[in-house]
Amino acid sequence: MTEKKAVSAEVPKETPVLKAVHLGISFGGLKAVDDFNMEIGRSELVGLIGPNGAGKTTVFNLLTGVYKPTEGAFYLNGKKMNGRKTYQVVDEGIARTFQNIRLFKKMTVLENVKVAMNKDMQYSPLASIFRTNSYWREEHDTDERAMELLDIVGLSDKKDAMAMNLPYGQQRKLEIARALGTNMKLLLLDEPAAGMNPVETDELLDIINNIRKTFGISVLLIEHDMSLVMRVCERIQVIDYGVTIAKGTPEEIAHNPRVIEAYLGKQAEKEVLNMKDASGHVIGEADSAAASGSEPAKENGADTSDL
Repeated sequence: MTEKKAVSAEVPKETPVLKAVHLGISFGGLKAVDDFNMEIGRSELVGLIGPNGAGKTTVFNLLTGVYKPTEGAFYLNGKKMNGRKTYQVVDEGIARTFQNIRLFKKMTVLENVKVAMNKDMQYSPLASIFRTNSYWREEHDTDERAMELLDIVGLSDKKDAMAMNLPYGQQRKLEIARALGTNMKLLLLDEPAAGMNPVETDELLDIINNIRKTFGISVLLIEHDMSLVMRVCERIQVIDYGVTIAKGTPEEIAHNPRVIEAYLGKQAEKEVLNMKDASGHVIGEADSAAASGSEPAKENGADTSDL
């Protein structure tokens, strides 16, 4: 782990953690994702939203090596990632959770997190067979590290429970802890609040903010719960039918006509305007201030000039 941190320190600070350039994929004659462009800076949290079937999870599959792009390229800390296998992508520093939970259900909570750390363990097969001092030392260190991650997501008291016996919301949290175990630079969260009640969603919000503060990692979030998206994301990108239709701050996205038509709808727009952004400000108040002349209003909300 120390060696990886030393390598990442050599990357210039201005280099984006993630850069996708004209990224796309076609299945036969169907373009699932077309001309996708995105940059995410260090410790930045960006939302990716859109209707069901818009291509959001396909973007995640492109970024994690599940699908190979038919167009464009993407870079992690300036390194081109096209053509890498999924385990190579993880080793470079991209980890994800899944829309449909994918845990090792018959393993304990602690074991699920330790699995993610396997790539960084150094002891030999012989050491594990004969239970040498190096084996026990590294296993102890790994246990401590896994417990730290479980504590962050509030599951340290469940370490010996079988993953299959956890409530749904806790299984979601365990997926996040397992992803953190890979020592990633970029965390991709695919609908982490799906199926959660409001209390669990608030807990998830605290976990995401705590992760960014503790580890300084970047996060790309897919989510349909707009209250979570608006409260936690610094920027939002919206796609529809595989094409980006808007980029901007939560306030800009909430007022963008194309986003309202394609995704939010008029009723949802009213609800979003009463939500708070990552700074704790009510989103609708930004427009009121602009209309009163305290700051310049933007003509069409989100920036679509480069789409």
